[in-house]
Amino acid sequence: MISIIDKIKEAGLLGRSGSMFPVAKKWEAVKSSDSEKKYVICNASEGEIDTFKDYYLLKNYPEDVIEGVKIAIKELGAKRGYIYLNAEYYVEMAENLQKIAGGDISVIEKKGGYIGGEETSVIEVIEGNSPEPRIKPPFPSESGLWGFPTLVNNVETFYCVTKINRGEYENNRFYSIGGAALKRGVFEFPEEVSIKKLLEETGNIPSFNYFVQVGGGAGGTVMLPDELEQPLKGLGSVLIYNREETDPCFLMREKVDFLLAGNCDKCTPCREGLYRIKEMIEEKRFKEMEEMFFVMEKTSLCPLGCVAVNPFLSILKKIVYEKNADNN
Repeated sequence: MISIIDKIKEAGLLGRSGSMFPVAKKWEAVKSSDSEKKYVICNASEGEIDTFKDYYLLKNYPEDVIEGVKIAIKELGAKRGYIYLNAEYYVEMAENLQKIAGGDISVIEKKGGYIGGEETSVIEVIEGNSPEPRIKPPFPSESGLWGFPTLVNNVETFYCVTKINRGEYENNRFYSIGGAALKRGVFEFPEEVSIKKLLEETGNIPSFNYFVQVGGGAGGTVMLPDELEQPLKGLGSVLIYNREETDPCFLMREKVDFLLAGNCDKCTPCREGLYRIKEMIEEKRFKEMEEMFFVMEKTSLCPLGCVAVNPFLSILKKIVYEKNADNN
């Protein structure tokens, strides 16, 4: 009888948190351990700006998400599971999710800001500690909760596992479309759909001059209309902006303020780098910002500092510099 891990591998399922890491590899790493205890975590922290696909799944398909968690617990021989839930979602959903989950899965409220959703920060919170990331390696699949192998997957990933187990998986994924979208919402489309077709099929091609940010409203990359003939990799999020009405400096200030409020202040490159970026935005010292991006990307402790450069660099290159060139 084919195992669920083999089915996941055959389906080619990639993690839906944005990392695009092969799901079967994570499961195999945890299962192959001879540790006396193992754990499973469903990461439902969803902290990116204006991103809401996990909320949609937990609201509309909670049984399917939880079934995926239970499949993992059984397959990996885990002691128990946890659903690490966005604080706002916790108020609305925790009671219902706990009722569906039963006794072998605990629903835990997210702590901290944006960084509270990083996988090792999640582990720290469940252990009762502050939401600060750990140095990797070791990875959670080797040493996670209380030092035991731990599987950490996203809400949509567990939903897909359930579909795979039932023979219902069709290589689709969910996309949230927000910002200045004509029809905000969450939509299901094939993984390889282009961003342009996604917007066309959902009635979200703007009549105004626009640009989009894909992969999350905090760490996502800005793309122009002529770049959208490609699939959306990473987090399934598209934010639409009116180019004529959006002040790029205001937009960058909004994002740096969000990242400053959401980081843990643990490592110097991220803590000081974001503070300096905020200063440089105010003073329009854009070339100096690019030097700061390089330092943050190469030396930050966790993914927040590494991906934080994406929106600023793409806004500068595709919006600010082009706008300045047109004015000259």
